Amino acid sequence: MSVITITKDNFQKEVMESAKTVLLDFWASWCGPCRMVSPIVDQIAQETPGVKVGKVNVDEQQELAAAFNVMSIPTLVVMKEGKVVQQAVGARPKSQIMSML
Repeated sequence: MSVITITKDNFQKEVMESAKTVLLDFWASWCGPCRMVSPIVDQIAQETPGVKVGKVNVDEQQELAAAFNVMSIPTLVVMKEGKVVQQAVGARPKSQIMSML
């Protein structure tokens, strides 16, 4: 499955109503560690069909970033049935991100 761009307009449908576990990557184009994590997140989206992967650009989606208390990026959030079950701040290797799922 490919990565979905999450906005406040599609958040309810794509994240809150998702039957699958959702991995959200809060990022910004100017963030070096975000650029390191991005290809890993893309890889997870391709290799893990049971997980929906979305990216939230914090510069464009400030309301969503505030709703998740995102103070530093990258922030990775795992949601199941509309609830946050895991949250991690900073660049992580693929193995650590997979263990969050």
